Amino acid sequence: MSRVIRVRYENGVFKPLEPVEIPEGKELIVRIIDVEDRIEKLRRYRGILGRASEKEIEELLLEAEFERL
Repeated sequence: MSRVIRVRYENGVFKPLEPVEIPEGKELIVRIIDVEDRIEKLRRYRGILGRASEKEIEELLLEAEFERL
């Protein structure tokens, strides 16, 4: 299972901003992406990619980031 969720960091703990169904004690890999940085990238690439929707650009950014792993 792989998916992207938004979290908030509070008191040393990452807290999901949406429901997650993960078994207690399950180890996961977390990739931290700054939301403000992500929004800036979306704005920058929107001009380059023309009429691409924010969702399409988001998908392209995620694909490019995972390619680097």
